[in-house]
Amino acid sequence: MANVDDTKLYDILGVSTSATENELKKAYRKLAKEYHPDKNPNAGDKFKEISFAYEVLSNPEKRELYDRYGEKGLREGGGGGPGMDDIFSHIFGGGLFGFSGGSRARNGGRRRGEDMVHPLKVSLEDFYNGKTTKLQLSKNVLCSACSGQGGKTGAVQKCTTCRGRGMRIMIRQLAPGMVQQMQSVCTDCNGEGEVISEKDRCKKCEGKKVIKEVKILEVHVDKGMKHNQKITFGGEADQAPGVEPGDIVLVLQEKEHETFRRDGNDLHITHKIGLVEALCGFQFMLKHLDGRQIVVKYPAGKVIEPGSVRVVRGEGMPQYRNPFEKGDLFIKFDVQFPDNNWISPEKLAELEDMLPSRSEQPIITADMEEVDLQDYDVSQSSTSGNRREAYNDSSDEEGGHHGPGVQCAHQ
Repeated sequence: MANVDDTKLYDILGVSTSATENELKKAYRKLAKEYHPDKNPNAGDKFKEISFAYEVLSNPEKRELYDRYGEKGLREGGGGGPGMDDIFSHIFGGGLFGFSGGSRARNGGRRRGEDMVHPLKVSLEDFYNGKTTKLQLSKNVLCSACSGQGGKTGAVQKCTTCRGRGMRIMIRQLAPGMVQQMQSVCTDCNGEGEVISEKDRCKKCEGKKVIKEVKILEVHVDKGMKHNQKITFGGEADQAPGVEPGDIVLVLQEKEHETFRRDGNDLHITHKIGLVEALCGFQFMLKHLDGRQIVVKYPAGKVIEPGSVRVVRGEGMPQYRNPFEKGDLFIKFDVQFPDNNWISPEKLAELEDMLPSRSEQPIITADMEEVDLQDYDVSQSSTSGNRREAYNDSSDEEGGHHGPGVQCAHQ
């Protein structure tokens, strides 16, 4: 029989404090089968609670220690030591079900609150040049009027209905020898485990212990930072009594750019040129991400093939924390050919004389068949398919169903 008011582990297994070894084993097997991750993937935390409760209560020494001193006895004595404390923190988060979602801090044993994660959209120009901006966030802070107590000193009392757990555990008998353990948020304390009488509540926070406050953060986006990189403000997340605040984490999200595409520290663009530029050289102006107008040159006599890529060294993105070193700028060329009949036949002949010689022409003989190459429209593909099907259908009607590749029978 437990000597302290601590029956959490018994409640998890749904047994009394005087349960025998066989009763513990039977309860564990039933719950483990129901909540095993292989059968119930979303019940991982529940399965850990069940396994830990059985591990303690099935061990006579640990059970006696727990019956006498509760959780504190497991943490501090009987060979439990720091390891047992870590197990409690991992499974219960400092409480029975760990609703805060935090973990126990290393310093002072305080639980740590959840981090607040926010996306922050950043243009490619700001990644290139760096930027300082201000971000306004709303968060919970401890009420200054009651110092986070919710009322005057001594006003906060442990909820007698749930015994401070915030949850009510009920056992319902389904059939002889079959029981069901049910959990629900305690309605008397709204899951907080504590109650404050109306007359003793703090007027400023109305007994909630925290109030909303607007926080202005100064965010420095350094040159060369990347998509999904994080900026962390330590200890700036929501405050709560007895809990070490988590961090505010900003996740940088790169906006799509109409001209440039980033790949690591390199930049990529696509540039259209005409046939004359592709054959005779060119130069064009490009406005860079820092506002500079750079002149990109390519000498006459060097040919740009359609779809080919050229590089400008050192005009890519600055490296993070080493902004004087930059990646490269890659330019893919889309060569635009002239329209049909853009030049007279006479001029075309003159142009051909200036271009490299044709490849050797084939010798056409009488047994060869000449065909014309025509323009192709993708939208016509279904029409040609219909014509082909119609042709097959007509053949079937004339000579019966032969199937493809059928030859005439020899007489």
